[in-house]
Amino acid sequence: MIKARALTKRYGKKTAVADLSFTVRPGLVTGFLGPNGAGKSTTMRMILGLDVPTSGQVTVNGKPYAAHRAPLREVGAMLEARSTHTGRSAVNHLRALAVTAGIARSRVEEVIGIVGLRQVARKRAGGFSLGMGQRLGIAGALLGDPATIILDEPVNGLDPEGILWIRNLLKALAAEGRTVLVSSHLMSEMALTAEHLIVIGRGRLIADTSVEEFTRSASRNSVSVRTDEPWRLRPLLAGRGVNVASDEHGTLQVAGLSSERIGRIAADNRIALSELTPHQASLEEAFMELTREAVEYPTPHPPQANAEGCVA
Repeated sequence: MIKARALTKRYGKKTAVADLSFTVRPGLVTGFLGPNGAGKSTTMRMILGLDVPTSGQVTVNGKPYAAHRAPLREVGAMLEARSTHTGRSAVNHLRALAVTAGIARSRVEEVIGIVGLRQVARKRAGGFSLGMGQRLGIAGALLGDPATIILDEPVNGLDPEGILWIRNLLKALAAEGRTVLVSSHLMSEMALTAEHLIVIGRGRLIADTSVEEFTRSASRNSVSVRTDEPWRLRPLLAGRGVNVASDEHGTLQVAGLSSERIGRIAADNRIALSELTPHQASLEEAFMELTREAVEYPTPHPPQANAEGCVA
């Protein structure tokens, strides 16, 4: 378990993390999300004792990271996949890590098998692709068989098969009762992998909730309705607090009525419906909506062309 309480980190006049409190619980894959510059990397470095908090405290399994007698057996982390000696083979890189923590050589062979590097285990890490480097970094994180795993952007450089592999691996580790914290910018992958989310922006907590609740909070209270008789249905739905609009495809967008109520009104009036879909925001939509004010460097809108096709 990871516990952060009033965690703050300042670099001169810049505050990277401000009064941040959260708990990462075992048995779940927790996604750690935020725009660029949100303070995610700084927070993870403070969890691992690489940066000292200006104030506040963070503990892993009840202690600060540095207080553990054998940290690699408590916490496995990958913050930078390329932090390897490029002249060493994958197996020698892992053996060097194992020696520092009194880990048996047999465990090195075991994790090489887990991450799928057995065929290249004796090749120099400097010649590895980005995806292979990611697998080696994950092997290092798993080396001590830790109860807590922290990974920063673990799917970068992986092909579809590799992405599926890391997804299943993270879920399996959580199912064993481990604490799993994963930072990623790939919202579609987080939607499939994470069960809980910690979202920060400008160093402050935005959300600490389940994926389901996070997306629900950003979903519009509207229902898409398609019928061959929209002119009949539309006036039947109208009323106080109800807004009915049509999109470019002729589908009615109804706000202020539940899908159950719309279906009942249509049935009572013998109007056939071909679609009745409550709007549910995707994780990407929810993330963009709830972090809009926390983006440090917003992307400018592309220039718009006028009626003559000239860019304004």
